[in-house]
Amino acid sequence: MKKENLFGEFVAEVFGTFILILLGDGVVANVGLAPRLASVAYNWNTITIGWAMAVLVAVYTVAGVSGAHINPAVTFALAVKRGFPWRKVVPYWIAQVLGAFLGAFGVFLVYYGGLKAAGMPNVWCTGPGSVFGQAFWGSVSSATPQGSYTLWNAFLTEIFGTAALLWGVLASGDIKNNAVGANLGGFFVALTVLGIGLSLGGPSGYAINPARDLGPRIFGAIVGTKGLFDGSYWFVAPILGPLIGAVLGVLTYDWFVTPFLAKKEG
Repeated sequence: MKKENLFGEFVAEVFGTFILILLGDGVVANVGLAPRLASVAYNWNTITIGWAMAVLVAVYTVAGVSGAHINPAVTFALAVKRGFPWRKVVPYWIAQVLGAFLGAFGVFLVYYGGLKAAGMPNVWCTGPGSVFGQAFWGSVSSATPQGSYTLWNAFLTEIFGTAALLWGVLASGDIKNNAVGANLGGFFVALTVLGIGLSLGGPSGYAINPARDLGPRIFGAIVGTKGLFDGSYWFVAPILGPLIGAVLGVLTYDWFVTPFLAKKEG
């Protein structure tokens, strides 16, 4: 039985979330700044795959110490319905936001030249997606934005996206269900994040993680990226939405799946 060590868990959550943002915001910067190839060589698929790999590396690095929550919404949901100690919730949240802030700093160091030349654009956090007048696939399009998704639309998207994340997290470790074996749980969670990005990422940029958004958003504001805290979007969609969605995810799993699973023999 693993000995409880809250300090070690705190450090692991800082480190895990640092890795998540270093690689996750790193791919956003790579796509946005395209320092080695023309921008046509990068697209939304690059971002979603990069974020999935960021989750994969972060989870496998620290899961043995802290469980690799690396997400305040996951921590909150596990406290609500899976017996995670409430006294650890705030320390985990602090660690996650701190790790995300430091991860953004790492991206800043790696891409400093490009960020400076581009006027310090927002590669840090999410925002409402653009709406185009026509759909397009594959090639470069000259379509201009016709507007953007509303705050309400983005808020609902974050709820659904984070609920889907919790379905994947819970199913991957549920031994009564078709649990992932051979230490592949982290891989399944990464694929879940990939699926969310590909299927639900448009309206809000799929934060699905309050720390992933808030820590880099604070860092971005400090280094001069404009408009990151304008209005209420920064709180409603990427913070409140995931917290609600995570609880909804664990509740719906227990409503629609858990009662119908066969009891484990033994």
